[in-house]
Amino acid sequence: MSESQLWNDVDDYFTSLLTPADDTLAAALRDSDAAGLPPIHVAPNQGKLLQLLAEIQGARRILEIGTLGGYSTIWLGRALPADGRLITFEYDPAHAEVARGNLARAGLDKIAEVRVGPALESLPKLAEENPEPFDFVFIDADKVNNSHYIEWALKLTRPGSLIVLDNVAREGRVTDADSTAGDVQGTRAALELIAAHPKLSGTAIQTVGSKGYDGFALARVLA
Repeated sequence: MSESQLWNDVDDYFTSLLTPADDTLAAALRDSDAAGLPPIHVAPNQGKLLQLLAEIQGARRILEIGTLGGYSTIWLGRALPADGRLITFEYDPAHAEVARGNLARAGLDKIAEVRVGPALESLPKLAEENPEPFDFVFIDADKVNNSHYIEWALKLTRPGSLIVLDNVAREGRVTDADSTAGDVQGTRAALELIAAHPKLSGTAIQTVGSKGYDGFALARVLA
């Protein structure tokens, strides 16, 4: 058995045991696939982890940067109370339309709002609205801008808020300081910002599974 097949088998076991079949989530993936969206959504056990983290956080307001078809958005939205609020940014209008349909089917369209356009243009507009601080931020968008997304997350959160940055291992390439790849440099810049910023305490974890060799970073906003 190959190493990757073993990873998949273990993920399948965890998922079947701890994240049983869910028609709404399955439909979200089917519609995303039918619309030609890339299969880069989080794995089911990772989605459940996001939900649990948001629930542990007691989140009432969630910000997501990178919607895709809304699969992770559904997991996060389910962590919110009935009067909660989730704002998610998606660059591609076609992807956003799929996400809106998936969120409506999940009964989250009154809680979750999909905003379309480059996140680095949408984030300043959001800040101008002077919103209540977000309790939880999930960043899963273009990796070259990861450090900028962390900086904006800091402006839009409060002491005690949690920031989750996805896909940080870059299949091990993140260790290459000489890499000219934008995803590597963007991720390294974000991790270095977390390490150096006086208002952040964070860590990063490698993962293996159905999504391959990957990882995520967690950062808590300090007072």
